[in-house]
Amino acid sequence: MLDPIQLDLWLYPALTLVAVLSGFIDAVAGGGGLVTMPILLSTSLPPHMVLGTNKVQSMCGTSISTWRYHKAGLFSFRQNAPLAAAVFAGALLGTLAIQRLSADVLKLVVPALLISVALYTLLSRGMNDDDRKAVISERTYMPLAGSIGFYDGFFGPGTGQFFATTLVGLRGLGLTRATGLTKFLNLTSNLASLIVFAIGGQALWILGLCMGAGAMTGAWIGSHFATRFGARMIRPLLVVVSIGLTGRLVWGWFSA
Repeated sequence: MLDPIQLDLWLYPALTLVAVLSGFIDAVAGGGGLVTMPILLSTSLPPHMVLGTNKVQSMCGTSISTWRYHKAGLFSFRQNAPLAAAVFAGALLGTLAIQRLSADVLKLVVPALLISVALYTLLSRGMNDDDRKAVISERTYMPLAGSIGFYDGFFGPGTGQFFATTLVGLRGLGLTRATGLTKFLNLTSNLASLIVFAIGGQALWILGLCMGAGAMTGAWIGSHFATRFGARMIRPLLVVVSIGLTGRLVWGWFSA
């Protein structure tokens, strides 16, 4: 299982430490790729290898936070299996599509969506831990969840924010419960994308697993704090990460 591209040895522990921070952020508010993606791209790895390797480490971290949220009783695997299946199918299609299509249009649209997420999170009284009456049923939400899964496979930044805010705003979940279910759905979309990248040989497995160990450590810490402090911690970090992702994407317009 040797990586086809050899990197300087010091990058392995350095990127593993980066993944600890990424895993923490991702477990609480999503958007861990805001930390790892720019740094991985700076190593001069081919973009497709960056995407595949990032999926390896992201899936490791998300699996830990998903399990911790599940153990805390915030969601049920069985009850949400149909929703996860829709997300899996969407992400599979999205990852196949990005192999053939350009993501340039999304680079223009996503910053506006992320600013909307930040404003909704900041201003909405509903972004707390209280459950409310759902605006739409789970069956009606499934196509939207599948579309977010497609987006994650196709482009990715902000997926966790989109899941969390729609689960709160449309499905009536409290913010901590929505964050827990978001991790499960995000894990599902990561799995679908990773399958495609793995089949295409587009992942550095040794580097991805080293970073995955760091991401799992950060995710364990982050999910512990999130389940303990709830919306008081998740809400401000969700705003900060959404704005950070927006800034990163807008900066990309001018630095390209």
